[in-house]
Amino acid sequence: MTSATEQGRLAGPLSMSVANLCHRLQPQVSARTAAGFAEVLRRLGGPLQVAVAGRIKSGKSTLVNALIGRRVAPTDVGECTRLVTRFQYGTVDRVEIVFNDGRKQVLPFSADGMIPAELGIDIDKVSHIEAYLTNAVLQGMTVIDTPGLGSLDAASVSRTEELLGAAKHRKPEDDEADEEGSDELDDTSRNAVAGAEAVLYVVTQGVRADDQQALAAFTAATASREAGPVNAIAVLNKADTIAPESVEGSGGDVWKAATLLSEKQAATLKPRVADVLPVIGLIAESAESGGFTSPDAEALRQLAEMDDDILETMLISADIFTSWECDVAAGTRLRLLEKLDLFGVRYAVEAIRKEPEITAGSLRRKLLDASGLEAVRQRLSIVFAARADGIKAAAALASVTALAHASGDPAERQRVHDAIEVLLAKPEAHQLRLLEALTLVASGAVDMPEDLSEEVLRVGSNADIGAQLGKPGAPRAELAAHALERAGWWRSFASFGATPAQSRVAHVVHRAYFLIWQQIRD
Repeated sequence: MTSATEQGRLAGPLSMSVANLCHRLQPQVSARTAAGFAEVLRRLGGPLQVAVAGRIKSGKSTLVNALIGRRVAPTDVGECTRLVTRFQYGTVDRVEIVFNDGRKQVLPFSADGMIPAELGIDIDKVSHIEAYLTNAVLQGMTVIDTPGLGSLDAASVSRTEELLGAAKHRKPEDDEADEEGSDELDDTSRNAVAGAEAVLYVVTQGVRADDQQALAAFTAATASREAGPVNAIAVLNKADTIAPESVEGSGGDVWKAATLLSEKQAATLKPRVADVLPVIGLIAESAESGGFTSPDAEALRQLAEMDDDILETMLISADIFTSWECDVAAGTRLRLLEKLDLFGVRYAVEAIRKEPEITAGSLRRKLLDASGLEAVRQRLSIVFAARADGIKAAAALASVTALAHASGDPAERQRVHDAIEVLLAKPEAHQLRLLEALTLVASGAVDMPEDLSEEVLRVGSNADIGAQLGKPGAPRAELAAHALERAGWWRSFASFGATPAQSRVAHVVHRAYFLIWQQIRD
């Protein structure tokens, strides 16, 4: 197996710095903590791990299939949907059931190429499922499909929390069965490093008041760091089901209504998430995973040739659409509904009427555009991929801290703390300081005036300099002047107007602006 600490496998220099720290500390800590550090090193060498979270029936698995570009995650309720499934890159397609005792059992794909919904085993003995796919998307991102929050199945929620690290850690003194000095990774240590590093939170139009708490339940999905605008975004799934008349300013347009509702939801869920984007997961899955076929396009072409009044009547409801007497077989229409729903059927028919000679491939691409998936992927790239080095390094440092704390040895804890402080004092590690400051403000641990909180979130949550400065598209000279002016303001605030906690954050923001100014000038 390739070493996890090879520089080519790491996300960047920050990850390398944390990896070097782990290597230096391993001989200075207990065997158990050293085993935890080895797991941190392994995780640092892998792709960014993104947990797809949300409530039951929010369409998480459908969205997972769309992101992967392959219909492999079961979407119907079954045993498999009650388990955590990790989709990662592999040179050979295979699925493994991982049991609580560490045993693994190969699971064959079903006839349709999906993971079987029913496993035929006692799932209470199962930890999770590992799916290895020869998929280019998974080379840069491991996708973790989770059971829906709010499920009546407490065991499913518990398994999710344990794998993502959200379960409360056991204290070492409660682990009487663990042998002193064991080099096995105990449950406490395993939970400290098992979490995903980023979260894609799925909501539907009915955002509940406790969605903030539900998202906070995935705190350990970032290895004990709060989910926030650096490592979490949300999507408004099933955007096509929104009644435009229920959203003021939509002008009767479904997608406009979804966009406006997403903006409202973003205000509700921030600062836990960077953004909320509308998406139609079902259409995205069908168009991206090969589910939409030439026969489907031909059936839609037949529907497009029907009389307007008749077709409008058929599209009133799913029941009318499938039961109406027409030349397109009822079974074919049912298949179209399962792949596109009424909104997708209407959209495709309108596209065909505008361009009668459109090919099945072009129609599929139009449906994909209409799904909103590309915008979600671009945001994932901006929020996650561009910041993978910082996200992974920050999560790894949090895991290292948790491991030292779990050891119960004050001297070991101090040794690790001192080593981390030395690392963070280096100029090249400033991004980690900024992520820490952002987390403190986003979680409310440091209370800041609203305008300053928004500024901290903006500077820390964006990769683009113009967006960081709140001046997208501005000339470089203007950006440089603004960065230098804000650097001076935050330095003054840190010295004369801030509380001790605010001052700590202000010094970090001052440094961030100064580095931005240097980057623009150079």
